[in-house]
Amino acid sequence: MNEILVIGHRNPDADAICSAIGYAEFKRRTGMPEAVAARCGDTNERIDFVLRHFGVPAPRFVADVSPKVRDVMRTSVVSVPPDATVAECLTIMDENNIRVLPVLDDRRRCRGLASVFKMNQYYLPASNRLFDSRRVLAPLNAIAHTLNARLLHAVAADREEDLTIMIGAMSLDSFTVRLDKFPPEKLIIVVGDRLDIQFLAVERRVRCIVVTGGLTVDRRIVELAQKHQVSLLLSMHDSATTAMLCRAAIAVRHMVEEQFLSFSADVHLATARRRAVESEFQVFPVQDEAGEMVGILSKSDFLKKVNRQLILVDHNELSQAVQGAAEVEIIEIIDHHRIGALTTQQPILFRNEPVGSTSTIVADCFLRHGLDIPQPIAGLLLAGLVSDTLNLTSPTTTGRDAEILRRLEEIAGLNAAAFTEKLFSSGSVLTSRTPAQAVTSDCKEYTEKGRRFTVAQIEETGFDQFWRRKSEVVQALETWRQQSGLSFSALLVTDVATQSSLLLIAGNAEILSLIDYPEREPGIYELDGVVSRKKQLMPYLAHCLARLG
Repeated sequence: MNEILVIGHRNPDADAICSAIGYAEFKRRTGMPEAVAARCGDTNERIDFVLRHFGVPAPRFVADVSPKVRDVMRTSVVSVPPDATVAECLTIMDENNIRVLPVLDDRRRCRGLASVFKMNQYYLPASNRLFDSRRVLAPLNAIAHTLNARLLHAVAADREEDLTIMIGAMSLDSFTVRLDKFPPEKLIIVVGDRLDIQFLAVERRVRCIVVTGGLTVDRRIVELAQKHQVSLLLSMHDSATTAMLCRAAIAVRHMVEEQFLSFSADVHLATARRRAVESEFQVFPVQDEAGEMVGILSKSDFLKKVNRQLILVDHNELSQAVQGAAEVEIIEIIDHHRIGALTTQQPILFRNEPVGSTSTIVADCFLRHGLDIPQPIAGLLLAGLVSDTLNLTSPTTTGRDAEILRRLEEIAGLNAAAFTEKLFSSGSVLTSRTPAQAVTSDCKEYTEKGRRFTVAQIEETGFDQFWRRKSEVVQALETWRQQSGLSFSALLVTDVATQSSLLLIAGNAEILSLIDYPEREPGIYELDGVVSRKKQLMPYLAHCLARLG
């Protein structure tokens, strides 16, 4: 089944979540039923408030879209238990046109692989092992089942034994000479209606006599077999077929290749493919953490196309996209940020507009197509819009944002100003999250002049919570920089009430020397009137880095 994920950036904000849900609804309404809203990061208190308020579930969490083993494995596994006979195994292989079968125990753990190659070696042994062609390792019950034979008399039929087949197709004198060469308790005599050979075999107390051809067995033979505790089977097949099928009664556990290569369903397909190509195996069990088999792969399965496509919303750079985005097809991008370095295999729909939020663009899609916006979706898009534009007060705001917001207010039956106040008072990131979580909340990665860095933004009502936890937040930002191998990491703490921000920078002295905003404390700068990461802070940081050359 084709899967199209409509997904925002890592560490999503309200606009990323709301626009993903809204655009997935739009795509389904315009002929793309496979479109599903997704997210690749955790929600926060404000996002949860929005989703609860409009009664909409959070988008599906997808941490990694890289093709995995689970995407191409076959979950309908044809298998056999260890005690299945080789005859049963070969029948299943023939019916399913396969050459290798996993052997599973009662807990569905793979005990090995049964292959046609291995069984051919058993049926057609090398010339120096011809004696093996007469060996039967099986209980009498399994032999009877394989032959579809009638048990006229059976002794210890469930006991697995190592027996030898002898066919009574010669004169009585010749048969007597041959019979003397083997322990009688280890012999299975396959014979037609030769009464003389039948009587001699019973009198010598062989382990079992198989009378072939479906012929009537003399009552005296049956009585004598019961007296001497000789098992007696009646086969409908001829002697040659009977002898061959007797050998097929061996349990498949004696045939398995116990060494095999297996994978977890979550292993990257590229990794599994590389290991599979380097191996001698043709089939690979797929097991879960408990060792239970959940699927199977053959080398041909690696040729399958993974039908997963992406629609990116609220971002257009792979550094901000869900992990594995570069390994699958991106078919659309809906965004309002600067255009980064992203290439695609073929032309795509790329709608990038200089408006205050991606939710504005998504709402516009509905309106341009003359589609009614469901009330909950209108509410979500309103929430994304006022969150990203601080209710139209951000410098990123355009006339189109204001126009769309008025339409969304009408459809959702909301007052944007009142809703915005509830939204920003619904939770403080600095109160509800650990410092480590706070500095990566709504965090985006950039590369400028060969330097990789991140800029996170959190919006608060006042700076009181920040100053209370300043030391912890500053330390967490530096720890994040070091762990991520960044040139520097930045955190913009925005007061939505005063329309001003504090900028924290974790980096070396060279980077800090570039910042010419008022410095409140080492590494903490006062940015009066700066509330937009996209339109105000990022151009400023790019300018600073350009000065380094």
